[in-house]
Amino acid sequence: MKVVVAGFLVIAGIALFVSLQCTAKATSQASVVASPYLIERVANNDWLLIDVRSPQEFAEGHIPGAVNMPHENINEYVSELEGHKDKPIIIYCRSGRRAKLAMKILEELDFSEVMHLEGDMLGWSASGMSVDSM
Repeated sequence: MKVVVAGFLVIAGIALFVSLQCTAKATSQASVVASPYLIERVANNDWLLIDVRSPQEFAEGHIPGAVNMPHENINEYVSELEGHKDKPIIIYCRSGRRAKLAMKILEELDFSEVMHLEGDMLGWSASGMSVDSM
């Protein structure tokens, strides 16, 4: 069973890596799918995962490793994000609207690898992936 799970994770990781390589420099249409590989890359500090929902929503449940930067205040966090200008930044909210607003701002500020988490928090939860709460 462990071999099957490990094999699945390797295949999912390779598929996600290839997908990111093809879309990393694309427009705001670039997206990342919910997967254990995403959590692994965030845990290794390879990718930055930003939850742009309110602090209350974030406290109620968020993706492990995500940082909370509410979309209406995203400009206030730009100095903290400078080290990620050329690294993958994955953004999500509840259903997509706020994430797209934040993505547009970061893209206008020349962040080169801003991507959207496909399905946002609703999709993440529906896929049965783990959720942290405060």
